[in-house]
Amino acid sequence: MAVANTTKTSWRLQEIVAHSSSVACLALGKNSGRLLATGGEDCRVNIWAVSKPNCIMSLTGHNNPVECVKFNNSEEQVVAGSQSGSLRVWDLEAAKILRTLMGHKANICSLDFHPFGEYLASGSMDTNIKLWDVRRKGCVFRYKGHTQAVRCLAFSPDGKWLASASDDSTIKLWDLTAGKMITEFTAHTGAINIIQFHPNEYLLASGSSDRTIKLWDLEKFKMIGSSEGEMGPVRCLAFNLDGCCLYSGAVDSLRVYGWEPDRCFDVVPVGWGKVEDLAICNHQLIGVSYNLANVSSYVVDLTRVKKSGSVIQGVIQDDQPLTEPSPKGSTLRRNYDRPLTTCSTQRRSPSSEDEKESSAEIRNPEDYKEIFQPKSAISRTPPKSEPFPAPLEDGESLLVEPTVVATAPCPIPAVTARPPTNHPPAPHPAPPPVVAMAKAKPQPSVILSSRNEPIGLNVGDFLPVSVVLGDDEALAQIRKGHDTMCVMLTSRHKNLDTIRAVWGSGDVKTSLDSAVSMKDLSIVVDILNIVNLKPSLWKLDLCTSILPQIEELLQSKYESYVQTGCTSLKLILKRFWPLISDTLTAPPSVGVDITREERHQKCKACYKQLKNLSDVVKNKADQVGRHGSAFKELQLLMAPLDY
Repeated sequence: MAVANTTKTSWRLQEIVAHSSSVACLALGKNSGRLLATGGEDCRVNIWAVSKPNCIMSLTGHNNPVECVKFNNSEEQVVAGSQSGSLRVWDLEAAKILRTLMGHKANICSLDFHPFGEYLASGSMDTNIKLWDVRRKGCVFRYKGHTQAVRCLAFSPDGKWLASASDDSTIKLWDLTAGKMITEFTAHTGAINIIQFHPNEYLLASGSSDRTIKLWDLEKFKMIGSSEGEMGPVRCLAFNLDGCCLYSGAVDSLRVYGWEPDRCFDVVPVGWGKVEDLAICNHQLIGVSYNLANVSSYVVDLTRVKKSGSVIQGVIQDDQPLTEPSPKGSTLRRNYDRPLTTCSTQRRSPSSEDEKESSAEIRNPEDYKEIFQPKSAISRTPPKSEPFPAPLEDGESLLVEPTVVATAPCPIPAVTARPPTNHPPAPHPAPPPVVAMAKAKPQPSVILSSRNEPIGLNVGDFLPVSVVLGDDEALAQIRKGHDTMCVMLTSRHKNLDTIRAVWGSGDVKTSLDSAVSMKDLSIVVDILNIVNLKPSLWKLDLCTSILPQIEELLQSKYESYVQTGCTSLKLILKRFWPLISDTLTAPPSVGVDITREERHQKCKACYKQLKNLSDVVKNKADQVGRHGSAFKELQLLMAPLDY
């Protein structure tokens, strides 16, 4: 009698090498949940079918690293913004560039397509938002008001509003018809990374680096909920398709929230690291992340995630799972009015100028024809696919043959590949099992030219016989040859214990001064990584202590040190530059004001250190990639120092 095996709630689907250099951005197609676009420092945009190892097509045309990418709603077009501020729109069915749009003066940070018309919005590090008419190849309107980089843009489901979120901790709501701002939300205390409209109701969700998620009523323009359970910055948000709950993606975790009242229904650990985008399809949530040139995709089975407790006709039902969406009109607030019909995007011919500067390399003709050139004009979107199969919970999933989504024949991803087991076994005996209780693996009748395992050999036969070690022996074995590292980590732990004892008194500046006096940058970085998450801890005294350390961090050979230094410097400029500038330019006071004199001396010291740092930032702003982008942003923030 077969024993029923439980499957995992979340698992890694695939890992691919997406570009020849580091990946800078990526986006999922929200309509199908099966298309992925990646942008890299190699100036290319690559299009992939989720779960398949081969690139469908590679789009060229940009001359600078691609910083942002986005599909339109029908997944017929993709737009990419570069580090230079230019935009390029490609027609995926025709495999040609459609438009090149120029106008921004700095990196493109955010993009979104209008849900109905042929319009596109872009946000930049130059703090401007532009609305483009793809048909006319021009900017229709420019929205000004943010003071820092615009990190996220979202059109409302009815296409009448545009919401923008910025590093200046504000959300602005724009009326597209009137061309002006409707309202501004200012409750966040950190940079806002993501905003998402509710699919039906007048409701907006926002996620921030201040580790909170806030929900805003768009009828009364007020905050109706705030969730503070996140352990790190909120990176992605997605409402369930019926709007019953909100999914929040942070580092290595997914949380499920309800509102009115605020509740966290479920927490799912997922090993996706810094997740960049989410999509929902077939009762599964797909999450994607990148590290260097690699892109990983993960799946969460939403049928095994708790989503109950939404407000239905004003009654809170905590003990009943929500199995279907509420009937229209039963919710507490208005629903969006959508057009009764929508038209597919009209095919437009690219200009000869655009065609000369861009091309699309179709690397997988079979997948390209199936997804972007269907035989029937009615079935435009990628073919209907089955849910991704879940591996077993008991840890034996590595021996289970992966099932690839049945959309087109293709090789199995290298990270999960195993010789096929659906062929008759070869005449010679099968090798012994690798894991106890696992079935022997039959030999394939045809040996593939591309494989990850030797045929006819058992790697275990060539390995030394394993001996079960006790805890002490195992630790000694692990430490063998790593004496220097052990001494360093022991010293670091001891120093951090000392800092923690000082921190307990509530004096942050003394804690930082203690860390600086230890002459160990790793300790300074550890403390800054905590302080950076809590901007309210920063005082002017803290700036005078930490600015000299930031100069060392920015010139460090370690990427994590540089990132921490950039974050701290950005926070100081955002919170303290207005104070420093006003204090130094104010006329001298009459009489003796000791407090003012002390503040003036601190501001003067900070200004001198910032001037020194501005030279470092200028020298590094020409770098290519993520660091170059971060230093360019700092250069813009430090521009007032030159006046």
